[in-house]
Amino acid sequence: STHEPLFGKTLLYIANIGQHEDFDAARKKAEKLGAKKVFIEDLRSEFVQEFIWPALQANAVYEDRYLLGTSIARPCIARRQVQIARSEGAQYVSHGATGKGNDQIRFELTCYALYPHVIAPWRIPEFYSRFRGRKDLMEYAETHGIPVPVTPRAPWSMDANLMHISYESGILENPKNHAPSDLYQMTTNPEDSPNEPDVLEIDFAKGVPVKVTHVKEGKSKDTALEIFCYLNEIGGKHGVGRIDIVENRFIGMKSRGIYETPGGTILLHAHLDIETFTMDREVRKIKQGLGIKLSELIYNGFWYSPECEFVRHCIDKSQENVEGRVQLSVFKGQVYILGRESPKSLYNEELGHIYIIP
Repeated sequence: STHEPLFGKTLLYIANIGQHEDFDAARKKAEKLGAKKVFIEDLRSEFVQEFIWPALQANAVYEDRYLLGTSIARPCIARRQVQIARSEGAQYVSHGATGKGNDQIRFELTCYALYPHVIAPWRIPEFYSRFRGRKDLMEYAETHGIPVPVTPRAPWSMDANLMHISYESGILENPKNHAPSDLYQMTTNPEDSPNEPDVLEIDFAKGVPVKVTHVKEGKSKDTALEIFCYLNEIGGKHGVGRIDIVENRFIGMKSRGIYETPGGTILLHAHLDIETFTMDREVRKIKQGLGIKLSELIYNGFWYSPECEFVRHCIDKSQENVEGRVQLSVFKGQVYILGRESPKSLYNEELGHIYIIP
């Protein structure tokens, strides 16, 4: 709180990484509470190009299923926070992540790598002894004139960004409980999705998409942010990218998470296809292992570690010839590869013949 003298002058920072949020309302709230400055930073383009694309090049999937939508956003958010702290001469950076989750580690490892002074309220005994739950926080907010939503909240928590939405806690903590039908916000129920597929062509260069074209409509997108948003739109319309999993958190506990990652799922299928088509077999074997390692490093918050930098460099090197076009169909929750072509193809059509012609 900016009312507490311990923290002196407070700066507020919010990252726009594609979540649907009322940023003007957040600014007004911060100013009302006494924030010295308010920084609302649009990081969407750099989030795609500098974080999502390297993860895609690696086919980064944690424990075989999770596409790391929350994990990959944290170093992007924290990096800009540190940049602002340095430029403004702030003594500390702080975050509101709890002491049981992965995000505290992801934020803090980034901050420690770039700016070593971090305050984590949820691990300060005076804080968590005083605020044992939502009721205590609501009472404090009312006492100090801090506006908070009064509408009933869904009985689960969610985290949204351009890449995905994640859902956990509340009624989802029982792993046998089915997700309510009204939980999903980014994707249509596949049963209710269109009865006609959307056929797309995705062009790749050095392992990243550079253009997407809707074959029937002739519509195309060729900037990183536009490509990703358009694939989210198409994938969401067809219910692509829903998973319900139990995963192993870095801190040593298992948690249940539900994720929807429509655009990322389409791109994973397309990238896997063009990569296999253009990459040497033995290089790909090594690269697969590096992709698993990178997934773990991203999930555990080690984006700015020397080992993660090394792995990313190796993966980037492996993508030099991953170039070409993939045609695919998106339909009823699925992505179907239809064909591919590439000037860097290692496929030999003559050797592919079943019969040898003398």
